[in-house]
Amino acid sequence: MLLALTGYETGLLVVALAFIVFALVAALVIPRSRPGFPGNRLGLFLAICGVFFVAQMTAVLVLAEVGEADEPVEEEVAPPTEEPGEPPPTEAAGDPAAGKEVFLGTAGCASCHTLADAGATGAVGPNLDAAKPSSELVVERVTNGFGGMPSFSETLSEEQIQDVAAYVSSVAGT
Repeated sequence: MLLALTGYETGLLVVALAFIVFALVAALVIPRSRPGFPGNRLGLFLAICGVFFVAQMTAVLVLAEVGEADEPVEEEVAPPTEEPGEPPPTEAAGDPAAGKEVFLGTAGCASCHTLADAGATGAVGPNLDAAKPSSELVVERVTNGFGGMPSFSETLSEEQIQDVAAYVSSVAGT
């Protein structure tokens, strides 16, 4: 997990750890050797606390702005159009009836996505009725994840992924 941190997240972690170490040393270590701490150096102690506080808040605010800028923009998926001379879109390889069971049960898709046919009204993920994704796009997103959606390649079989793709692509927008 530590290896996956961005530069800003690493900076936030470093500032937080420094602040924590300072607080622990100031609260537990120094008072044992200097019972009058901070004594007549109270102004310096408060200034150091203020610097750590400002550094921590700056790191949090910068990370929040960078995090919002790095979030993937939800893309609009245009329904496939048939151009003269192009073959029609291929049918999904899975079983839509089995895919509905996966959508409503095993994968828990309904908790995040809206899909009228399934009676799903999730608001976390894209509205599948509006997006009308192709079977290929559903397979790719379920297998690899995207944005806030996790990958289901470890929890669903290839057949279940094909089934849910067949189901979603056949009923979305109807």
